[in-house]
Amino acid sequence: MLSGWSTAGKLACPYCMENSKAFTLKHGGKNTWFDCHRMFLHANHQFRRNKEAFVKNRIERSPPPPRLSGDDILQRLSDIPTIIDYPMLSESKFPGYGVQHNWIKKSIFWTLPYWRTNLIRHNLDVMHIEKNFLDNIFNTIMDVKGKSKDNVKARMDIKEFCRRKNLELVTTTDGKVMKPKAPYSFTLEQKRMICQWFKGLKMPDGYGSNISRCVDLKSARLFGLKSHDCHIIMEVLLPIIVSMLPDYISNPLIELSIFFKDLCSSKLSENALRRYEDNIPIILCKLEKIFPPGFFDSMEHLPVHLPYEARVGGPVQYRWMYPFERYLNKLKKYVKNKARPEGSICEAYLSQETTHFCSYYFEPHVRSTRTKMGRNMDFDVEEQSHATLTVFRRQGKPSGKCVERYLNDLEINTANLYVLLNCEEVEPILEFDKGLQALAWGPMRKVKTWPIYIVNGFRFHTKSWSEGRKTENCGVCVRGNTHEEDECDYYGILNEVLDLEYPGEDENFVCLFNCQWYDPVQNRGTRVHPVYGLVDVKHSRRYGKFDPFVLASQAIQVYFSKYPSGRRDKQDWLAVIKTKARGIIDQQYIVATAHQEDEMSSYMPVEIEDMPTTTSTIEMELEDVNSSTSSEEEENQDESEDTLESDENSSDDSD
Repeated sequence: MLSGWSTAGKLACPYCMENSKAFTLKHGGKNTWFDCHRMFLHANHQFRRNKEAFVKNRIERSPPPPRLSGDDILQRLSDIPTIIDYPMLSESKFPGYGVQHNWIKKSIFWTLPYWRTNLIRHNLDVMHIEKNFLDNIFNTIMDVKGKSKDNVKARMDIKEFCRRKNLELVTTTDGKVMKPKAPYSFTLEQKRMICQWFKGLKMPDGYGSNISRCVDLKSARLFGLKSHDCHIIMEVLLPIIVSMLPDYISNPLIELSIFFKDLCSSKLSENALRRYEDNIPIILCKLEKIFPPGFFDSMEHLPVHLPYEARVGGPVQYRWMYPFERYLNKLKKYVKNKARPEGSICEAYLSQETTHFCSYYFEPHVRSTRTKMGRNMDFDVEEQSHATLTVFRRQGKPSGKCVERYLNDLEINTANLYVLLNCEEVEPILEFDKGLQALAWGPMRKVKTWPIYIVNGFRFHTKSWSEGRKTENCGVCVRGNTHEEDECDYYGILNEVLDLEYPGEDENFVCLFNCQWYDPVQNRGTRVHPVYGLVDVKHSRRYGKFDPFVLASQAIQVYFSKYPSGRRDKQDWLAVIKTKARGIIDQQYIVATAHQEDEMSSYMPVEIEDMPTTTSTIEMELEDVNSSTSSEEEENQDESEDTLESDENSSDDSD
């Protein structure tokens, strides 16, 4: 670790340090951070006085651990040498290690004059925290054998530390030990529904990898998820998955999903981060009231410190491990001679550096790795038109086979009206323009249609073109143009890409999307969750008016997903998931101090009412516990719970 503090054992947290209240489970034998988050709550918070939901008969009165300054830490390290002074330092431990401190060395960076003033001497990696947290959640609610944190020893620790009779092991009259089904785990039928849902899930082009390749329908589990897959599931798909669980279980998980989604946004608000510093301990405490003590390793504890690091260090995009892991994966591909891996990497790197330097002397029209655009970028293909109206300046580029057809009277009148209403120069007509005359004549009846169109950093496909593909790029969202304060978003399916041609001296073209819109009326065709802001559309309801056209430049991409749940209130509804164009920075949101493209959501409420620790609405199901099987299961448990280490599978290419 950069700061010299070891991230192993009960003192693994570099912020809590010796003030950590982590302890070793009696039966699980591993360190847990269960009931270590109530001390971060306000002094009069009701969770602090709760003796039932956390460690039994315990009231939390401790204040949150102090954040030590650089001078305080330097004073503690005054008697600890650097590894340069003592090369064998890594093989020895100082007195009090693991009990009073976790120092293994004095970092050489303390010789730098500015190091003591650094507010973050070791940056917590959001990528691995998010991945490991999601792995624990998903494996537990899916009850994956050998990876679930809800095993036999965890149930024995529940009896030792908590008061949850409905989760304790039960001994039958014939001497068998049975494990009651937990309310936070899915049934076999539900697990198969979720796996089938993942198997049919389609996401837009470039949004993520093909998660359906990780589905094992036979054993009803997911395997081989990369870090970016976990990133998408945690921030986008988890609220859909947990919709089948009771509200008192699903709500904290949805709040956790929103927390990571806002934390990873490119534009951060200091006030929002301060609120999250107050909210994340509540979210973790609500999870402690649900899951067993063995669930909470160091990765479940570290999110309590992430809002502070984001407030001090800025957006996580400049601090997490994704670019480094992907670059390491790139270097691994340079190895052609496995007997000389270092030489292979050096030769390939020098060759790349040489060609990169030479590319500065190429003609502007020559494409190179330095100047090439992304596959969905359209900046280099904008047509240089002499048209004076902005509506005639083409944005985006078509792709695929061009087909010509004729518009009927209703279509041409509707399209012409929409273009007129969305032309900036029409409303404030200051002087006559030749382009306005061409616009007033209306478009020609003969139009060109395309199956693919790239605009705003998105690759759109028509519905017919998307059929039979692994990705789905036909979802469209536009802002309502009703000129009212309560404008709503319109969601629909792209049926056709039209290229309208207007008569005139210049080549005047306007690209329109012909869409089939879902009913935008609240609670009839569209509904928004009042607390978390999750949007659903009813697939059987359509917009009543004939108004199918929007300008291509106005469209952003979304995709729709069915709920894996069999509940009646979910069967007719599709979850709406908005996407973000990769490599695009919205100019209206740029600030002078950082390149940011996302805003944090306004949905940050965290309810603090006490939740039930038991449930009487769930039928008691017992599972036979075999001692030999459980011992093998425990041996297969993840051994990376107490260390902040990177996983081998995180260097994915799902950009």
